[in-house]
Amino acid sequence: RMLSGYKPQNNVQDSYKILDLKEGCSLDDVRNSYHNLAKKYHPDSSSGAADSKAFIRVEEAYRVVLSDLAAKQKSDPGDEEEDQFKSKSLQHRHYLSFEGVGIGTPSQREKQYMQFRVDRATEQVLEYRQQRLESRYAGSDLSRAQDVRQSKKVKITQAVERLVEDLIQESMAKGDFDNLSGKGKPLQKFSHSPHIDPMTHNLNRILIDNGYQPEWILLQKEIRETIERLRKSIVASRRKLGEPMTLPEQKQWGRICEQFAEDIRKLNKRVDNFNLVVPILSRQMVHFSTDKEMRRARKTYEAVVEKVSDSDVKENEGKEGKRFGWKSSLLRWLKL
Repeated sequence: RMLSGYKPQNNVQDSYKILDLKEGCSLDDVRNSYHNLAKKYHPDSSSGAADSKAFIRVEEAYRVVLSDLAAKQKSDPGDEEEDQFKSKSLQHRHYLSFEGVGIGTPSQREKQYMQFRVDRATEQVLEYRQQRLESRYAGSDLSRAQDVRQSKKVKITQAVERLVEDLIQESMAKGDFDNLSGKGKPLQKFSHSPHIDPMTHNLNRILIDNGYQPEWILLQKEIRETIERLRKSIVASRRKLGEPMTLPEQKQWGRICEQFAEDIRKLNKRVDNFNLVVPILSRQMVHFSTDKEMRRARKTYEAVVEKVSDSDVKENEGKEGKRFGWKSSLLRWLKL
């Protein structure tokens, strides 16, 4: 673009010097010399000697030399025809590709041109979608009114569904459904409910037949079994130490409590994993508190100790009653 319409100002001898050629050289020599100088001085080349002004001088000299060779060939009828001296596609024309987009080396221009094409395609897609939406919603006032009524119906339906769901949850929290005959009983294995998707029903049937269970159910079962085992273990450890505890037993009890706290921390990590995979929000679990579990274990231990002491007292009273009953019967026999 910069060279289009440019009129050369160099004479023939200076042009040959710029191209580092001598008069009388062949057309191939001129082209090779121009090709090497263009790669050296072109602004978009990676050469350290790139110079736009020097490249313009080389381009001008190349055109002058071609014109001179064409004139000489026209005056000499024994040479080839004039058409072969017409300037062919210049060696630097590939730098002007990519619709003139980008700067830098050809590879950099190619990347920039690809990004330009992506952006242009995106804009065209957005414009197309916008036109489709405008044509779709450019109907009469009647169609717009129908859309408004339909949207209101959808909003009312959604509001009613939310209200019904809130009422159900509130009734469940109050315990209104506790007196139902089927509460706590498992559902039928293959209930043909019209509200269940047939594909989902068949998948559940195949999984149940093969003994598979969802991951969150297995995690929930594992968490419940683990907490029950920890509760029984801490109470059993406290019963082994007895009452009152000596100083070594107190140290041992402290180590047991630390291990119990560590087990509760690991169990809470499982609870976090369970909450990530459970599909029902109301089924999520809260973390277990170490302090609450310790208080619970202490109450359980006290209840067990009290129960054991009551049974021992009753047993001792029964033995003493039997012993004094034998003596009283003996006294009564002697009096007779």
